[in-house]
Amino acid sequence: MPVSSLSRMTVPLASEQSSPTQGLLMPKLQYRFRVLFENFGTSTPRTELTKQVVDFTRPQVEFEEIEIPIYNSRLYLAGKHTWQELTVNLRDDASGEVARLVGEQLQKQLDFMEQASAAAGIDYKFKTVCEILDGGNGAFEPEVLETWEIYGCFLRSVNYNELNYANSEAVTITMNIRFDNAVQSPLGSGIGTDVGRAAGSIVTGLASGAATNG
Repeated sequence: MPVSSLSRMTVPLASEQSSPTQGLLMPKLQYRFRVLFENFGTSTPRTELTKQVVDFTRPQVEFEEIEIPIYNSRLYLAGKHTWQELTVNLRDDASGEVARLVGEQLQKQLDFMEQASAAAGIDYKFKTVCEILDGGNGAFEPEVLETWEIYGCFLRSVNYNELNYANSEAVTITMNIRFDNAVQSPLGSGIGTDVGRAAGSIVTGLASGAATNG
């Protein structure tokens, strides 16, 4: 196959929208990432957590729906949003570093021995950073393609998972993380970008919606 034909392997678009010989864009790959935990537990360094991550779910956001019934139709507005919790699976290492750090974080949230809780969220909340990388390593420092900065994190649940004589898989620890807010960077694009606010009134906005739905 001639190399020039590879540029045709894409969806054909009108010439004013895109170059007809652009080809497909390089996708981000699921296995090229790293996850950093800041203020997690009490011990340092926390890099053992980063090295033992098996998988990580990127943030998911959902808006409540506000329905406004009108004459012959209805309008919908976006209400308050909810960030869904994250799931992180970690390999439980033989030296116990991962289990120790996870235990320290749980103990920050609640002293299980004394049955005493933290006085404020700032005492135990941590920050999670997920970076998608370009595959560089060794002498070629990896380039960060996308960053998620996740704020106000705490462990909603921890599952130390099962042990089983019948398989040879690594033991894992599953952490479900609840958080307050997330920002996607590089800044200038994605979630967290300053887009400003329109100067139109509420009435104008509803009238536009009525024209669309009614």
